[in-house]
Amino acid sequence: MAALLLLPLLLLPLLLLKLRLWPQLRWLAADLAFTVRALRCKRALRARALAAAAADPEGPEGGCSLAWRLAQMARQRPAHTFLIHGAQRFSYAEAERQSNRAARAFLRARGWDGGPGGGDSGAGAAGEGERAVHGVRDAAAGSGAARPVREGDGATPLAPGATVALLLPACPEFLWLWFGLAKAGLRAAFVPTALRRGPLLHCLRSCGARALVLAPEFLESLEPDLPALRAMGLHLWAAGSETHPAGITDFLAEASAEADGPVPGYLSAPQNVMDTCLYIFTSGTTGLPKAARISHLKVLQCQGFYQLCGAHQEDVIYLALPLYHMSGSLLGIVGCLGIGATVVLKSKFSAGQFWEDCQQHGVTVFQYIGELCRYLVNQPPNKAEHGHKVRLVVGSGLRPDTWERFVRRFGPLQVLETYGLTEGNVATFNYTGQRGAVGRASWLYKGSRFGTPRGSVWPHLQPGDVFFNTGDLLVCDDQGFLRFHDRTGDTFRWKGENVATTEVAEALEALDFLQEVNVYGVTVPGHEGRAGMAALVLRPPHSLDLVQLYVHVSENLPPYARPRFLRLQESLATTETFKQQKVRMAKEGFDPSALSDPLYILDQAGGAYLPLTPARYSALLAGGLRI
Repeated sequence: MAALLLLPLLLLPLLLLKLRLWPQLRWLAADLAFTVRALRCKRALRARALAAAAADPEGPEGGCSLAWRLAQMARQRPAHTFLIHGAQRFSYAEAERQSNRAARAFLRARGWDGGPGGGDSGAGAAGEGERAVHGVRDAAAGSGAARPVREGDGATPLAPGATVALLLPACPEFLWLWFGLAKAGLRAAFVPTALRRGPLLHCLRSCGARALVLAPEFLESLEPDLPALRAMGLHLWAAGSETHPAGITDFLAEASAEADGPVPGYLSAPQNVMDTCLYIFTSGTTGLPKAARISHLKVLQCQGFYQLCGAHQEDVIYLALPLYHMSGSLLGIVGCLGIGATVVLKSKFSAGQFWEDCQQHGVTVFQYIGELCRYLVNQPPNKAEHGHKVRLVVGSGLRPDTWERFVRRFGPLQVLETYGLTEGNVATFNYTGQRGAVGRASWLYKGSRFGTPRGSVWPHLQPGDVFFNTGDLLVCDDQGFLRFHDRTGDTFRWKGENVATTEVAEALEALDFLQEVNVYGVTVPGHEGRAGMAALVLRPPHSLDLVQLYVHVSENLPPYARPRFLRLQESLATTETFKQQKVRMAKEGFDPSALSDPLYILDQAGGAYLPLTPARYSALLAGGLRI
């Protein structure tokens, strides 16, 4: 009888193999564990949101998710370090006070005056109906005479919900201003710091910006743009006390004069969680940068990022990514807020300083893009890389070969590769640590038809269905692991950024000595993504002016979009339908011994395009030449 009972159990593995279910079920325990973690995270975020909705609208915990979460942490863990930047350390209580000052300065630009008492006195003066219509309260409710509204260069007062653009490096001031904007019921727009001229003005117009706060160190490079910025009627502020051109005032000085008490939550509470909270610019698939609309719901969801990754409130997170990207701001900063941890913020990544920083600050979690990990494994041995406390590295874009070298050299540690898009509606987590995968398409998940063991990524669409096209090609293997394959279309990734070939080509074609331009991405050994290469045809009777070309791309393209290679041709290769041959050109690459066309390479250190000689080609492959 016992043998008869055991027989089905013995035959079960054979049945699963026959049905091709075993590759999926072998990961069942990990799938279940992550599903439980995700459900707990969802439940916790929902409870926080419901508590905020039921909170006193006059109090700080009745506002938007950023406002109430920071207020919660300032109440629950006031002395715990939230931010480390260089020699500066800021507790959660100090972050709350700094952002309150910024909020009041922005509210003053709206015509609101909270008075000297911190904003709590006379809170009941405005009725609920008036708050719903205007979103601000009267300054006359027992708080003394209102101070004059500062209107900068004469721009009109900011309206509730207006957009304020931030052109700042990764620094504490970026956070105080961002949080202050959220508390003041204004929308932030994170402008990439490398943008100037046409692309910058395009970004400001596309998000409807009514004000711009910029770093003083950018003023010199922005000088040619100032007339156009003034013509747009923008409030112009600088985040610092250096000498400013006419019409630009010091916002930090204005904020320092404000009270640091909490501002009423109703000023920032959204009518709907799908309302726009902020804008993050993504280069997209074609043309100039796009303003991705980030809803209040998405910001709330990002509070759960590090909880999903398995981090906790005693972790110290190392963040050296730009804050104008979602990975830096929403995943890094908001994710840290979500678990109440500490973030070490770096304005610029230094591979040589990384492990010393980790040792100094007791870093336990590192948020990466794949290129940062490659920089680290290519560094010479360092004493500080041993005995560190880093246990978890989280990010995206890590190539399998770099992954293996990173873990072998710096482990033991867990690598958690993720996949997602700023404007997307899906995210994946490789919680199993399967090398080279970006996530799983487990049958446990709702909507798992996104990927199947047979590799299909298309569900059965019906008339009227709407789907989001990521522009990425993911491959699903027989075990249900999703792997990033490539960008589709004419866009490629370099240095963690999307590069639109049309945008680069349009910039180059503005030069009068160029007649035709074909831009594409080429694979460079030892580098993630693809480097930009441009095939050029001269306009007769002009000659190639490399000095002017370098100056032009430096002024009109962000650093990651500037072509690393140039190929001078008599005519461009086209298809039978006169479309440019990008795939063939990319395959031909940039080897000077295999191509007869003149080739050039971008020398970043020297600030020039130089002939790509066999010697420079060999140095590039050996890692001795940076691009």
